[in-house]
Amino acid sequence: MPNEQLAEMTARELRAGYESGALIPAVVVETVLERIERLNGDLTAFVTVTGDEARQSAAAAERILRGDDLGGGAAGALCGVPVSIKDMVVTRGVRTTIGSLLLADWVPEFDSPTSERLRAAGAPLLGKTTTSEFGWKGDSGNRVNGPARNPWRLDRTAGGSSGGAAAAVAAGLGPVAIGSDGAGSVRIPAAFCGVFGIKPSAGVIPVFPISPIESLSHLGVLATTVADAADVLDVVAGPDPRDRFSLPGTGTGYAASLAEPIGELRVAWSPDLGYAAVEPGVRQSTTAAAAVFESLGCQVSEVVPGWDDPYPFLDVIWSAANAARHMHDLEQVRDLIDPGRLEIVERGLRLTGPEVAAANAAKAGFAETVRQFMDGYDLLLTPTLPLTAFAAGDDQPGQVAGRPTEYLSWTPFTYPFNITGLPAASVPCGMSGGLPVGLQIVGGWRADALVLRAAAAFSEAAPWPRHATGEGLSFA
Repeated sequence: MPNEQLAEMTARELRAGYESGALIPAVVVETVLERIERLNGDLTAFVTVTGDEARQSAAAAERILRGDDLGGGAAGALCGVPVSIKDMVVTRGVRTTIGSLLLADWVPEFDSPTSERLRAAGAPLLGKTTTSEFGWKGDSGNRVNGPARNPWRLDRTAGGSSGGAAAAVAAGLGPVAIGSDGAGSVRIPAAFCGVFGIKPSAGVIPVFPISPIESLSHLGVLATTVADAADVLDVVAGPDPRDRFSLPGTGTGYAASLAEPIGELRVAWSPDLGYAAVEPGVRQSTTAAAAVFESLGCQVSEVVPGWDDPYPFLDVIWSAANAARHMHDLEQVRDLIDPGRLEIVERGLRLTGPEVAAANAAKAGFAETVRQFMDGYDLLLTPTLPLTAFAAGDDQPGQVAGRPTEYLSWTPFTYPFNITGLPAASVPCGMSGGLPVGLQIVGGWRADALVLRAAAAFSEAAPWPRHATGEGLSFA
């Protein structure tokens, strides 16, 4: 098989090849590492490549698959499947910069639960992917190595803050990647880069160390297919005592649940949530995508949910959290902080305690409002983003459909569901101006399996290229 075909296979295809003996993990990993070496200079998807670890893990996976592992390791769904991890997720023994000059040389002595579980599952770690500094914006540019560029058009952003993860998956630099999502940071780059991305319910994937934005922060998965993402969730989900908010399992595997039909679901479709500015091409593509659910037997109703844009209090929480990191050392580290983030830090330092408390109270009230709305529906569909990818190197687009934007306000469809903690996924659904558009699928409380099933059904009804094409990278 040509090497390029190996690099473009899904995780499930790789595992099937290992089981049949047609593929060898070491060859697959070496092929992907060679592809990273060739393409990462254009993409900046990876900040650190862990070739030696990936090769050693691939060799160990091969022994497990042959049944030669003396330690009795089991060959699970990710055994031998190469993965990448966002550089905000801690990895023992591997540089973890969090996109910041302040931590440019940090090598942690411990694993996050996710890193620990992926390594235990025999998934070779390709490396750490590009993120903005402490994930402060919906782009992945930083002063360590960024910005990550979009494989569809290299002059456009891959999004963020998990932009490197999405760019890697879209370019065939590993079929699955771990990202984090505090206001849309998995779904934003998934939409911009034309891959599947899911932010599961808060607590499904344990988070440690805990983020200063606490319950807003989720870990998620980016993948070429919904099935691959479900397999990853089956490995990384589940409680961990280091995260007091982590949830017990549901008793049914996410991958197994994909076989269940979606049924005659009650689906709400909102092209703007009643308050968002949306570019015409995005509205057109996502409206057509929502209609696909009618063809699948769902009862689709266009709605205006009736809640106000939660951005004002979200901004307070985010600003306070960024300020908290530097409340004692700002003058000493000021020159090392991303200038855009520095503005957020200084704004946060001007906030009062009652203002932050009021924002957290508003967060709880908003979550209850959305819960009551979702009681009437099984799913809510929206555009993932109101526009396609803007220029690489910019912190944010500056405007959407003529409306000025701030550092997070241009993502009006994603951050509401960090506030609520509800499961939300972005699935590719079309093109506008030669760039991908994403459809967001939101579920009710702990309805992660249903979101996955709905995304899988949509993807089957409206197939999408696995990897970027067009004016981006040359894959030859």
